Amino acid sequence: MFTELKRRHGVALASLFLGLTAGSLQAAERVGDFALLDQQGNFHHMSWYDDHKAIAFLVQVNGSQQTAQAVADYARLQAAFDAQGIEFMMINPLGESREAIRQQAENLGVTVPVLIDDAQVIADAMGIDKSGETFLYDPRSFEVIFRGPVTALEGALAEVVAGSAVSSPVVAMPGADVSYPAMAQHVADGISYTQDIAPIIAENCATCHREGGIAPFAMNSHAMVQGWSPMIREVLMTKRMPPGQLDPHVGNFSNDYVLDVADQQKLVQWIEAGAQNDGGADPLAALTWPESKWAFGEPDLIVKVPPQTIPATGVLDYITVMVPFEGLDRDRWVRASQYMPGDRTVLHHTLNSVIAPGERPRNFLAASDPNVAHITPYIPGAEPHVEDPNTGGLLKVGSMLGLQLHYTTTGRETVDASEIGIWFYPDDQVPEERQSGACACIFPGGWTNIPPYEPHFEQQQSITIEQDAYLQSFLPHMHFRGKSMKFAAHYPDGKVEELINIAHYNYNWQIDYKLVEPKFVPAGTKIVATGAYDNSTQNKANPDPARSVPWGDQSWDEMFFGAVRWKNVDQSMFVSTAQ
Repeated sequence: MFTELKRRHGVALASLFLGLTAGSLQAAERVGDFALLDQQGNFHHMSWYDDHKAIAFLVQVNGSQQTAQAVADYARLQAAFDAQGIEFMMINPLGESREAIRQQAENLGVTVPVLIDDAQVIADAMGIDKSGETFLYDPRSFEVIFRGPVTALEGALAEVVAGSAVSSPVVAMPGADVSYPAMAQHVADGISYTQDIAPIIAENCATCHREGGIAPFAMNSHAMVQGWSPMIREVLMTKRMPPGQLDPHVGNFSNDYVLDVADQQKLVQWIEAGAQNDGGADPLAALTWPESKWAFGEPDLIVKVPPQTIPATGVLDYITVMVPFEGLDRDRWVRASQYMPGDRTVLHHTLNSVIAPGERPRNFLAASDPNVAHITPYIPGAEPHVEDPNTGGLLKVGSMLGLQLHYTTTGRETVDASEIGIWFYPDDQVPEERQSGACACIFPGGWTNIPPYEPHFEQQQSITIEQDAYLQSFLPHMHFRGKSMKFAAHYPDGKVEELINIAHYNYNWQIDYKLVEPKFVPAGTKIVATGAYDNSTQNKANPDPARSVPWGDQSWDEMFFGAVRWKNVDQSMFVSTAQ
């Protein structure tokens, strides 16, 4: 027997998998807020459009005659209503190939974004069951307020623009059916809390959502997950959690934080069916966690950052301190490091540089010597840094750590007493490989102010890889107006390849994205970073959209850092220098 799939705000809906069509969705049925990427990899969050009266969707399916027949009328309506507070988009409910969708859109002369529902959960929530059908969605109430053929859309648009309720919110239409066999199969198989849901939570959520974790609540039992299930559904549909800012169609990263399509489907379907427990022992309650606060057990060396008293209010200048590596009694090769903030509510980020004995302090953003140990800084959402096997730099006795500390005030005075844990290779192991890095950074001399109220302003910077190399990772850094950042390889033969698309940059999660398989690039390859900023009123984190935004250290100004790390194929120069 199939389980009930739909339960929204106490109103039970018959599922399309029960033999009824999804067209049974009625007017003013709340879908919820959601976010999807389009055919170009651009991120669209529906609540961002809450200054519009409605969003008009046309259901696009590759090869659909109904879609093709509706395009001309849809384009005519766009020309008539676009300036009247209506946003026009298409939606592909099946998560079909992005390249095929791009080609189909080009063939049809489509210029609007085509949102691609890879997991099909948005299309299911909207009740999409026919290609070529149109929908009006209210980005403030998150409701479908009209559905029907494009021939009936004009009347509905006129009523919405006039501020009236849509008089005929559901208009029947013929057309090719859209179905979701993978989702139907999940239901047919049965979605089990103990066998399906708890393992997803354990693998993707519980590391942070646990007692003592950095998340605001623990997912340590079925009761907790069920209690938070409406929120879990929302953050999945809006792509807020897991904090996957990446476009999953570009590159393959070990820490992408993107939930698999099947896992998304199971979670949402389970929640909408009531988030029930199928009995037995609770796998989440049985999870255990290391007692140590450190990621790899007790460090070989702990560097204590001088405690900093942070006042309750005010704007703080960056603080620079020089910290000795107390307890380091001989030269050691560094294998891993972790920055443990004393009070993460005020510590915004750090920069650092290792200063060898006899050396003068240098710019924190200058390229470092690959033979020198890398000590991880602190940035929001950062993970401990672990070197690849047989890779690392040397930390010499008598070295100092130059630290630049950026704090923000929170309304209460506090003291930040941070620590840095360092793990070494055994004395008889000398790593033979080194990692190099550089930043495609824009500094004040090359900065262009972001115009007031500009929703999409791009800046670009590049670095050149001088030798044959294997790319390892990419790290973006912008402030509150940061919107997205893309890295692309411009090869010496003129070819261009997109390497990573941080489609939904989040200031709170600045992650160093690591490639599963390092990518070879020949000498002379230029890595181009393109960052976009949103200085509009629709950016809810924007401190002041009326401002022409300069480069600056503080978060209400802006920055552009596109850090890239790689290994040169020829490691001989680094090893000989170290020796």
